[in-house]
Amino acid sequence: MASAIPTAMERPHFIGIGGAGMSGIAKILAQRGARVAGSDAKESATAASLRALGATVHIGHVADHLADDATCVVVSSAIRADNPELARAAELSVPVVHRSDALASLMGGLRAIAVAGTHGKTTTTSMLAVALTELGLDPSYAIGGDLEGPGTNARHGQGDIFVAEADESDRSFQKYDPEVAIVLNVELDHHANYASMDEIYDSFETFVGKVVPGGTLVIAADQPGAVELTRRVRDLSELKVVTYGESETADVRVHKVTPRGLTSEVTVLLNGKFLTFTVSVPGRHYAHNAVAALAAGVALGIPAHNLASALGKYTGVKRRLQLKGEAKGVQVIDSYAHHPTEMTADLEAMRGAATDSRLLVVFQPHLFSRTQELGKEMGQALALADLSVVLDIYPAREDPVPGVTSELIIDAAKAAGATVTAVHDASTVPDVIAGMAAPGDLVLTMGAGDVTDLGPAILARLSN
Repeated sequence: MASAIPTAMERPHFIGIGGAGMSGIAKILAQRGARVAGSDAKESATAASLRALGATVHIGHVADHLADDATCVVVSSAIRADNPELARAAELSVPVVHRSDALASLMGGLRAIAVAGTHGKTTTTSMLAVALTELGLDPSYAIGGDLEGPGTNARHGQGDIFVAEADESDRSFQKYDPEVAIVLNVELDHHANYASMDEIYDSFETFVGKVVPGGTLVIAADQPGAVELTRRVRDLSELKVVTYGESETADVRVHKVTPRGLTSEVTVLLNGKFLTFTVSVPGRHYAHNAVAALAAGVALGIPAHNLASALGKYTGVKRRLQLKGEAKGVQVIDSYAHHPTEMTADLEAMRGAATDSRLLVVFQPHLFSRTQELGKEMGQALALADLSVVLDIYPAREDPVPGVTSELIIDAAKAAGATVTAVHDASTVPDVIAGMAAPGDLVLTMGAGDVTDLGPAILARLSN
């Protein structure tokens, strides 16, 4: 087992240390004994948790934040070339390491499971982390969201398994050499980095090609993009391919998914035997994520019945249909969904949970490029709600694109029969929702930006 700190990582400086991916790597390094430092744009609970581990976290990006004795600067694709700390690193000749290379170095010598796909990565990685921990295997993990139980997105464990969320958005997942690779789905997204589905397939083929000889690819049998990828990689030598899903040809077949309120009961057919277990989040897509996790664990030699029982201990990830609270008979739930497929899946799951209730959605589009390419499909997804509020686009790392606004989504939603209200000032959303909601309704805040902050505000307004 390898758990030493790579030499270049002994005194790392993270630019954007509060990000989901960056903070996870920083936490693992701090737990391994590295002297971690970094900066972020604003104060946060993540910054506080890093300081509790001994890390130095500066607020704001200033050249002087980079210590003269830093052994490397870690960046993500979101860091711009004109960042003053990056410029200072060049002056000091401090090596610059991409987040994915840092993560790859932490996996060295361990049995890695890399979870990839256009959506569902965080949930599936989390399910594995929880189940393996429950079984006493003490895995290391790096996840793009905080687990509800441990309340963290990363941990350095003493076991020989490392579970990592593998990000395809900037092709960084091609840096890993997993023993087991999971591909949940393959769809066109991240339009700033991929011009076509062929480019997406090529990128995923490279990722699958990095699986160690004798390793396993666990891949969806029902999703068209995954099926096409399976066709393309079937002939790779020394690669075991295990398919899962509802298809009769799936190696691990999803026999039945039974909704139980905000949970599901899943029955699979594996090696000729039926196995039933509970998933503590609603929706068929989350059930499929759990089955992918089950298949990956079995590929590592873990008994299926033990793993199935342990998967039942998973209680969710923050922002993945997370119940934020209830006020005056109205439940407020938070969703990270920002791609039309994710939106549709979460809305259908909530529809199943709200059998006798109305579903109200507060949606914040994420990225101008994604809205430009998929705005119509986002609007069509919102037709699954009874009432929707649509906010302005959350830009994240992007500059505005002329003519690309939330109106693209609103027009498509109305054309699909949805009832939609445009709100340009997010601070007014609690009042807007209070005027719409009635006892028994479900309110879903949805998007990858700061729409998540509205949940508590909505609950407070409803209480008043």
